[in-house]
Amino acid sequence: MLQRIALSCYRRRRAVVVAWITLVVALSAVAASFAGEWRNDYSLPGSEAQAASQLLEDGGFDGRGSSWSGQIVVATDDVTADPVRSGITALVDDVRAGVDGITVVSPFEAPGQIAAGGDVAVVWIEFGEVYVTEAQALAAEIRAIGDGGGYLPGGVQVEYGGEPFWEIAEFSSEALGLLAAMIILLLAFGSVLAMGLPIASALFGIGCGVALVTLMANVVDIPDFATAAVAMIGIGVGIDYALMIVTRYREELSVGFDPENAVVRSMDTAGRAVSVAGATVVVSMLGLYVVGVGASRSMAVAIIAGVLMVMLASLTLLPALLGFCGRNIDRLRVRRVAIGAVGVQSWWYRWSRFVQRRPVAVGIVGVLVLGVLAAPVASMRLGFADAGNRPTDDTARRAHDLIAAGFGPGHNGPLFVAVDLPAAVGDAERVLDDLVAAVAADPGVAEVLDPIVNPATGVALVQVTPTTSFQDAATSDLVHRIRDDLGPAAADASGATVLVGGAAAAVIDFSEDQSRRLVVFIAAVLAVAFVLLMFVYRSVLVPLKAVLLNLLSIGAAYGLIVAVFQWGWGAGLLGIEPAPVEAWVPMMMFAIVFGLSMDYEVFLLSRIRERYLSTGDNSTSVADGLARTARLITAAAAIMVCVFGAFVLSADRALQLVGFGLAVAVLLDATIVRLLLVPATMELLGDRNWWFPAWLARRLPTRPAPPVPSAQIGAIAQIGADGSEREEREEETTDVGAPV
Repeated sequence: MLQRIALSCYRRRRAVVVAWITLVVALSAVAASFAGEWRNDYSLPGSEAQAASQLLEDGGFDGRGSSWSGQIVVATDDVTADPVRSGITALVDDVRAGVDGITVVSPFEAPGQIAAGGDVAVVWIEFGEVYVTEAQALAAEIRAIGDGGGYLPGGVQVEYGGEPFWEIAEFSSEALGLLAAMIILLLAFGSVLAMGLPIASALFGIGCGVALVTLMANVVDIPDFATAAVAMIGIGVGIDYALMIVTRYREELSVGFDPENAVVRSMDTAGRAVSVAGATVVVSMLGLYVVGVGASRSMAVAIIAGVLMVMLASLTLLPALLGFCGRNIDRLRVRRVAIGAVGVQSWWYRWSRFVQRRPVAVGIVGVLVLGVLAAPVASMRLGFADAGNRPTDDTARRAHDLIAAGFGPGHNGPLFVAVDLPAAVGDAERVLDDLVAAVAADPGVAEVLDPIVNPATGVALVQVTPTTSFQDAATSDLVHRIRDDLGPAAADASGATVLVGGAAAAVIDFSEDQSRRLVVFIAAVLAVAFVLLMFVYRSVLVPLKAVLLNLLSIGAAYGLIVAVFQWGWGAGLLGIEPAPVEAWVPMMMFAIVFGLSMDYEVFLLSRIRERYLSTGDNSTSVADGLARTARLITAAAAIMVCVFGAFVLSADRALQLVGFGLAVAVLLDATIVRLLLVPATMELLGDRNWWFPAWLARRLPTRPAPPVPSAQIGAIAQIGADGSEREEREEETTDVGAPV
């Protein structure tokens, strides 16, 4: 199939290129006209926080503990002084009148919104269940009213808190990563034309992928950072896929094949590896879709769309572009690069032999290094960063700090305790009194506001302020004490229901759910990937080794994330502040990294498998496969490290964390795993690498080797008069059709 696709795209290259240009322009135009709304869905159906929010909504407390809330924070010597009080009141009235769809609570209308010292007042704003773009648009309207009205006298500080007011600095991480990729490709190929082909192929695929994701937002709740993540991953995998195919094409030209047969041969070998690598990424993402929830599932859909489009571009557009280049692919050369250097003259060949002479020692060193790096995983704490982790010049950060200073750190993440009261008035009063007294006596509680009861629905709201911040582990302990001990004790046998909600409680529920799902998800992805690779390589030990080594390298990447983003080691250099690891990141990162690291495994094993089928010598096949792919893997890994690493410079902490995690995971995988552990373990296993049960082999379909085209035979005959050389080339050509 790949041969037929390659030949068709090569011979109809003009039509293929025109079709791709039409596709990317049409999709982009439609996406611009019918773009969907972004929505960060971190809800967890069935969780207690979700049930508490629903109970409050049904009980008449609209907006309490909803997904989007914000504050207007006013700070001065005395917020109750007449000029300040009247200014705040006028501001609240104008915001209510000028902005539709929000709930505004004045500090003079509800308790707990003026600090004990009288120096900070908070106007509470509820946006309700709206999309990200809607919340941000409403926040912009509110800020325009506040900044333009002249409500407060000079010297009064006004800041805007809450996620809708976050100031996101524009920074083109994608452009920086793309520039780095161009430089690396230029060094790897030494030719401007050869460098441009992977870039062009990747950009076409990414353009279509981003447009599809934008349209999908009309029917799926996709987070606002999805397009950046798709672009980040698409650039990395798209360039890597095209890099492998172009490298193989140049090698085939160098041994005498004409451009048409070189394209067909490249797609039948490197293209097959690209197909398997892309399928592995998709399988990982499908696992995330099945096991994940909310934003994780929608991100999986978005990334699958992006990866499929760049893979499709590599398998169809790239052969067409190669057809236009022909033998001129090394035109516009800036440096001479040896093509297909293998044998004892290759440094990588000698390195493989060095590792193979001492596989036990090298293997122990590699495992120890990865084990030490993975050790911090035991201390990983999942959660979400808040405005306290934003840059100090962000108004949301300044509002957060003012609230923490005036009210205490827990006021930025209050708990909303929803109580479904019993019908008897006496029992209802007793439950509320006992609950308030027990919660107020807890050492983790700073303040409990008087209960607000809706007599019409029999639902009460008790607002609790912890002594600790939104992301502190002690806040999580307090939530569990209220849920497990204090609430049930107060309800007793009255029939009352006590539920703890609010943003902090929702984060705790989501984080704990993700922790439980992570183990199941990892096991499922490893099992499916093992089966997929077992069928591809007709081996049991090779795929088993691959999944275990990838698991070890991903664990090391997790450990570095904990050390930097949670513990704060070197965080100042990256411009970040320590906080829990974003709850959705470990599962998402495992899916992405496992798929990407399998790319290198597939690239390397495909070459080793090709050579082993030809020679039957495991040791030589490993050395030769490493020599043929090491420079390719190094260049591909360098591109991914630069592309992903560029996102560490983003202002979005989630993108920083994902970019850092992907960059270090790829770096570890391409160095310690591919250059140390793979040759060491394959040397230790010897021919057992390729053991496959005979009963299973008989039940699997085999793909017969296709006949060698006469044009290829003619090209082979012209290589030289050396009979042994010609015989080796013919043997390799015949092996093209064997299972890779």
